[in-house]
Amino acid sequence: MVELHLLFMSDKKKIAILGSTGSIGTQALEVISAYPDKFEVSVLTANNNADLLIQQALKFKPNVVVISNEDHYQKVEEVLWQEDVKTYTGADALEDVVQMDEVDIVLAGIVGFAGLKPTIKAIEAGKNIALANKETLVVAGAIITELAQEKGVNIYPVDSEHSAIFQCIVGEFQNPIEKIYLTASGGPFRGKSIADLENVSREEALNHPNWNMGDKVTIDSATMMNKGLEVIEAKWLFGLKPNQIDVIVHPESVVHSLVQFQDGSIKAQLGLPDMKLPIQFAFSYPQRFPSNSKRLDFAEFPSLHFEAPDKKVFTNLQLAYDVIEKSGNMPAVLNAANEITVEHFLNNKIKFLQIAEINAKVCGKINHVPFPDLTDLLEADREARRIAEELCKY
Repeated sequence: MVELHLLFMSDKKKIAILGSTGSIGTQALEVISAYPDKFEVSVLTANNNADLLIQQALKFKPNVVVISNEDHYQKVEEVLWQEDVKTYTGADALEDVVQMDEVDIVLAGIVGFAGLKPTIKAIEAGKNIALANKETLVVAGAIITELAQEKGVNIYPVDSEHSAIFQCIVGEFQNPIEKIYLTASGGPFRGKSIADLENVSREEALNHPNWNMGDKVTIDSATMMNKGLEVIEAKWLFGLKPNQIDVIVHPESVVHSLVQFQDGSIKAQLGLPDMKLPIQFAFSYPQRFPSNSKRLDFAEFPSLHFEAPDKKVFTNLQLAYDVIEKSGNMPAVLNAANEITVEHFLNNKIKFLQIAEINAKVCGKINHVPFPDLTDLLEADREARRIAEELCKY
């Protein structure tokens, strides 16, 4: 487990938000707005959504913004230079701004493999990380955790499930974890058969019953790949073996995850589905700030349901367990393949069930590297994407 040091709030924390125009980023800004005496925005970054980035910068007055897509740089810069907000562009700029002295904590909210290098640079610079980009640990868990320990950097999980685990083990660091249970809503297709899923549409897959997320994460939830990636992430966050991590479907999404200790006792973290709470906890830890969020009323939930996931239908989940057993470069391969297949599904190029089918084929075509360095992982990512692109054409 990445060692967690207590940080007591004296001055305002200066926060860099990578992916400020996405679902996590916009909710993080809501949290910051609620506590102007505790937090301030130092850096905002976006890929393509220049208009929203400009709006955010005009409101929060960061030191720096980065628009990764160079086509939008002039539009952003023309507005923000008048506000004394420095504007940069390109992928390299992301890696530079996270190292600034004016940053205390980096919210890694960029979806996918693109979030890996900026997170590494932030850790190298000694910045604490609020991690919403699960792919960072999926792809390079060994490298990231070792580097964080070397630099004395804390990694605070933002995923609701991993935040729940973290909240359950606060005060229990001397007690070994026997097992954790990551809860899953089951997504829009809970209880469906393979035949039911043969011709589901993009719109049906994006119709998540409980959570408001971006398109990529929502499709991952529908295929249960999101939960598979979370299993891999949990291994690195909490120093666990695969057989210590279980997934259980909980359609109400009230119990966010559970920890079982060696004496058999279980602790759970509960609350209404709301990503602002884990974001706020990552920013404020070890304190809990008061909030106006809606409280859980148990009278509204007279029954809570739990069931085993169907890995024969949602084969992405089993595939994630398979690659975590192999470890090495294989989680990076799976992540890369999945990013390509989800993109093709969202563009109506492949069917829903083909996402998992192609992911499995790609994993079978890449040579296993047991102890990869970053160069090996980058090569695995490139090759997996190339093969997945080819398979998506047929």
